[in-house]
Parts: sequence; structure tokens; C-alpha cells
Amino acid sequence: MDIFDYALKMEKDGEDFYREIAAKTNNKGLQKILTMLADEEVKHYQAIKGLKLNKYQMTQTTILDDAKNIFIEMKEQKQEFEPEEEQIKLYEKAQEIEKKSQQFYNEKAQQTELDEQKKLFVSLAKEEEKHYFLLENMIKFVSRPKLWLENAEWYHLEEY
Repeated sequence: MDIFDYALKMEKDGEDFYREIAAKTNNKGLQKILTMLADEEVKHYQAIKGLKLNKYQMTQTTILDDAKNIFIEMKEQKQEFEPEEEQIKLYEKAQEIEKKSQQFYNEKAQQTELDEQKKLFVSLAKEEEKHYFLLENMIKFVSRPKLWLENAEWYHLEEY
């Protein structure tokens, strides 16, 4: 399997996993964020597929801003939320997957001599880092929702 096919499979698996987690989540705001993450994986898939066909195109993401708005909305609505250990474990698993994806893309960026490939792999690694960070905030939110929402001015969510 070449690196493109491997990366395509990795992104497709990520999309499927996020959609599966979203279906298991009762909170509408978190469902929306997880669906956005799945949609981001689709964008990554399309970018890799495009590069494989020599048509490099990576679209900019607004996922951190979009997620921030969802969390602010959840805070304003003062939604009550009970932490679910199973949910936290799923988010931690997703975080591990994002970390491995980031490492994979960083390695491939260092190994390739082709500018377009390097550019895409670096961009994908940065996107995976954003996803990891977002999942970290979701874990904090699910683990301690009342405290997190009280302090959630998103000053702790830096743009990458």
C-alpha cells in the first residue's frame, strides 16, 4: 500500500469513527462538533486524493472558531450535563488517532522531496494538531462540565 492509499484509508477510518461517536453522544452541541470533525476528515481525504491526481488543494479550516461558538452557545444555554466515562474514553481514543495521524504526516513531510507533497503533509499535520486540541477541550468539558463552562471564555483555546 503506498502512502497515499494509507493516508486515504486513515482519513476514511477517522471520518467513520467520528460519525460513530457522534451517534453515541446525547449532547447536541458535542454531536455537532464531532460531525464537524468527521467532515474535516472528508476534506483531508479529498486533499490527499487531489494530490494523488496531481491537483493539490487544501482548504482552510474554521473548526476551532466554529467549535468555540458551539461551546459558547452551550454555556449561554446553561445546559446540564452528566459526565459519561464511556464518552471520555472514546474522545481519548480519537485523540490518540489524531496524534498518530499528526506524527505520520510530519514524518512523510520530512521524507518527501516534492514541494506539493511536503506542503500538504505539513498542512495535514497542523490540522490534526487542531483536532487533538479540540478533543482535549471536549474531554475537559465532559469530565467537569460545570467548572469548564464557568471558566469557558476560550482564552485557553489558542488559534494554531
